[in-house]
Amino acid sequence: MTIPVTPVAAAPRVIQKVPVKAILKAELKRRDMTYADLVACLAAQGVTETEANLRNKISRGAFTAAFFIQCLTAIGCDVVQIRPSAPASQE
Repeated sequence: MTIPVTPVAAAPRVIQKVPVKAILKAELKRRDMTYADLVACLAAQGVTETEANLRNKISRGAFTAAFFIQCLTAIGCDVVQIRPSAPASQE
């Protein structure tokens, strides 16, 4: 699959580092899941991780975007908000 790329004339804006480990932990908590549950979900997808290895990897935040997406997919997460939503306007 080819994704079209549109050239942008403006300078790229600086994006604040997203704490992906916090996002992953929040999604696990939202679903009342433990690291052991995540290990089982990943195993169902063919990803082999031990609970200790997973705990260390998430604690350090040292994982790839692909692993992050695998985890989210494994726990059934379809949508992730990566920045706080704007406050509702008061009219």
